[in-house]
Amino acid sequence: MTDLKKNLTKRPKPFFSGRREHLTPEAAKRASSFEETILQHSWYRPTLLKALVVAFGLLIILPQRASGQFGIDTAAIIAALQKMQSLMSTYMAAPLKTINQSEQSIASYEQKVMYPLTAINQAKSAVMQFESQFTNLNNMFHVNVSSATLPQSQSFETTLLSRNANNVPAISSQYQSVYGVVMAQNTASPQVRTMTDMTDTQAQDAMKRALQIDNLAESELTEATQMGQQIQQAAPGSAPIIEAEADVWVVRANAYTQEALAELMRTRGVDLANQSGIAKLATSDSTNHNSVVTGTLTNR
Repeated sequence: MTDLKKNLTKRPKPFFSGRREHLTPEAAKRASSFEETILQHSWYRPTLLKALVVAFGLLIILPQRASGQFGIDTAAIIAALQKMQSLMSTYMAAPLKTINQSEQSIASYEQKVMYPLTAINQAKSAVMQFESQFTNLNNMFHVNVSSATLPQSQSFETTLLSRNANNVPAISSQYQSVYGVVMAQNTASPQVRTMTDMTDTQAQDAMKRALQIDNLAESELTEATQMGQQIQQAAPGSAPIIEAEADVWVVRANAYTQEALAELMRTRGVDLANQSGIAKLATSDSTNHNSVVTGTLTNR
């Protein structure tokens, strides 16, 4: 395509050429002359367009004055922050300082009066001494007290002193091997046989209960030893927890003691019942003997 600057004699096609009206020859000559004059001076159009483009680019590239995000001035933001800091220092710092002083006073009171370090160390030292004494008592509790000499009685005594509740089922057979069984039906009166059976039953029950209580006592001693070791290493804050557990064990020990007392009372009751039965049998025998003697004398 030939440039218009280089070929000034070529006429460009009008944009609205399709709508151009037909002119007279004289008017057409004047219009052609005017167009030639304009084409001769059209060199300034590209230059002006370039100048406008350059000016618009410079307006875009050149930096402008910034006034902060969202149009807020930075100085105003800094001033507001300084005001907030001043208000916080005046209305929040002073109360917080007072609270901090109160907490420090409470902590100092707890450390010096309620939980002094010297008293805590003394308590730990006392616990260690008590544990040493309890160890000696525990050794005394396990002193051998066996006294039987014959094989059957020795075996029976070993079972009774074993402190193991799993040996309870073996007591009945060993008791019969040592004390014998109830006499035969034709060898004693029914009253005597019944009293003997009841006495043997209560004696075996008391021995079984004693074995169970020994086992419970052994468990309590073991638990007490563990609590003592925990107290030696416990922090002041955890001591109430161990104390609560010890209270629970005290309640259990009281229950075991009451159970043992009940068994002792049953044994004593059977003993009294045996004495009463013996007196009744003696009275019955005496009455029978008197009847026999009276009959004999009467027959004579």
